[in-house]
Formats: sequence, structure tokens, C-alpha cells
Amino acid sequence: MHTPLIAQHRAAGAKLVDFAGWEMPIHYSGVVDEYHTVRSKAGLFDVSHMGRIVVTGSGAESFLQRMTTNDLAALRPRQAQYSMVCNEQGGILDDVFVYRMEKAGEFLLCVNASNRAKIVSWLTEHSQGIPDCQVSDRSAEIAQIALQGPAARAIVASLGLSPLEQLKLRESAMVRVADAECLAARTGYTGEFGYEFYVYGQVSPLWDKLFTSGKSFGLKPAGLGARDLLRLEMGYLLYGNDIDEHTTPIEAGAEWAVRFEKGEFVGRPALLIQKQAGPSRRFVGFELQEKGVPRHGFKILSASSPQSPIGEVTSGNLSPLLQKGIGLGYVSSEHAGLGTDLFIDIRGKVVPAKVVKPPFYRRDSK
Repeated sequence: MHTPLIAQHRAAGAKLVDFAGWEMPIHYSGVVDEYHTVRSKAGLFDVSHMGRIVVTGSGAESFLQRMTTNDLAALRPRQAQYSMVCNEQGGILDDVFVYRMEKAGEFLLCVNASNRAKIVSWLTEHSQGIPDCQVSDRSAEIAQIALQGPAARAIVASLGLSPLEQLKLRESAMVRVADAECLAARTGYTGEFGYEFYVYGQVSPLWDKLFTSGKSFGLKPAGLGARDLLRLEMGYLLYGNDIDEHTTPIEAGAEWAVRFEKGEFVGRPALLIQKQAGPSRRFVGFELQEKGVPRHGFKILSASSPQSPIGEVTSGNLSPLLQKGIGLGYVSSEHAGLGTDLFIDIRGKVVPAKVVKPPFYRRDSK
């Protein structure tokens, strides 16, 4: 499958790869170059492969309260929140962003590309019989691009989009730009200041207009490789690597996105039991103490008994700014404390590491 911007990617010389059935740019000028561009200037990402689901009706809010872990009642119109969709066992079906739209009873869910069909089916099935609650997959009608980096505010200002300059984190506004209606939101997956544009119309003119206006600010296109490196430094979860149906928000350190006090929701009983008992394993960040690059699937070993695996790396790479190996993974709970010494088995070489609290990157790291 192709997003509506495939011609722009090819013209820009993107290296295209298969990602969840989509032909997507892994990089253009290079992963590390695009990474540095986002950290210092601005990058533009095509994220139209993500799923966009609209839930509407007078029954939409109470329905989504039962289907997601966070508390929708805390959302004002034009605000967004990070949440999870769980099964009855507390396993994570997907991590999502939920936007409360200006119109009463209307919500937009941004879901992972690999989970779109699953979540559409899950929500549709569970909405059956609920009065005035409609679930519709709008992924093909709404495109999505992300402008991320310190220069993002100046770029939108150059387009005359003054309403966006005042937005706070996770707030949004409807704007018209490049002859298209857009929901522009202060959300993203990089840890930098930025916006995501949900485009109700032709997305190519907006993509081109942003590059024309952003050229003097150093704007470049950025691919999935830089996106993954940027999110890793922030400790952001990647579905399929760090979380899946066999992990829970409690284990994954995402309990802050679970609001038990709001009342019943799918998975609540199982999650409450796990919270009270304490999970047998926990999600941690770690930094290597010597040269090395941790990767997904590498074994995490006990420092006191290096022959004993205590967990597994779920995400890892070399941080270009920190110039050290960083990673995320699950370890047995007794080894999850901050400062705990570990070893990472990197292709047979045992490399010392230490448990740290993400994010690995902060703006003062530069």
C-alpha cells in the first residue's frame, strides 16, 4: 500500500521499505542526518500509514470510557490524551491517542498502522447494541503528517497559522491551509516541539507548502529510521517491540495512562489484581557502561550471575547525542530498581549496563 505522498517520497530519493504492509521511507539523506535535523531544526514525517478512527454519537464518550484505560472525562474539546486499548486479560491491543473534537460526541483515535484492522474490528464489535454510537474507519480519507523540531513554531508562523503558536501540549485547533481543512495538534513522537496535521483533503499541497516555507529554517523530510531513534531516546513505547497483547500497562510502566478510579473498563479487573500483587517483571531503561549497541531480542543478564538471563531487550540503539548504547526492555521485578547493575549479551559479548529512568535525552543533553 502507498500513502498519498508516495510521489513526493520517490522524488526526494527516499529509500522505501515495507512497514506493516505500507511502502514507507526509512530514510532520505540518512537516518543520523535526519535525526540531527529534527533535534536542531525541523523534520517532516509522513505518518499517513497510521490508522484514524472516528467515534461519534451521544453514546460515544461512555463507550470509549469502557474501551480505553485513560479518563476521557478529563479531556476538554480540542484536547488529546494518550491511552491504551486492552483485552479482558489486561493485555495491550494497542496504544492510542484520543482527541476530543469540538463537536459534541465526536472523538478521533490515532492507532498504530499494524493494529488498525484489529482495533476497528474490536471497537465495532463492542459498540453493537449501544444507542447512538458509530465507529468509522477514516484512515483512507484523512491523511497525517508530523512537523517536529525546534523550528516548527517558526515554520507555521511563516504560513500565517497564528492560532497554532499558542497551542499547549496536546491541544489542537482546526485550521485551513493549502486549501485543506486540518486538525493541527501539539502532539508527536520525537520529544521535540512540533505539530501533527490530520488533513481532511489533499495532503500533497500542504506537504509541498511546508517545505517551501520551511526551507530557510532547515526543514528536511525524515523517515521511519530517524523516527524510531528519536522515540527511543524519549523512552516512548513502540507497539510490537515494547508492548503487545502479552504485556500490560502495569508491566510496561504506563500505569499513569490507566485511571482505575473512573470506573469499569475492559481489562480493569485483571489490571487491578496485577497492580495490587505487583507484576513479576517490569519495563526499564538502561545505558551501556562500555562501547556496544543493544538490539531487540538481546538477553539481559544478572550482574551477580552473568549466566542467568533475567529479561530481554525490546528496543535499543546507539544514541547519536549521548554517544552511548541505550535500550529498553523487561527484567524480573527484583532487578528493576534505578541504578541496578546489569549485563547485556551483545552477540556473545557481555557488556555492563545500568538501569536508568527514561527519557535518555533532554534538551539540556545537547
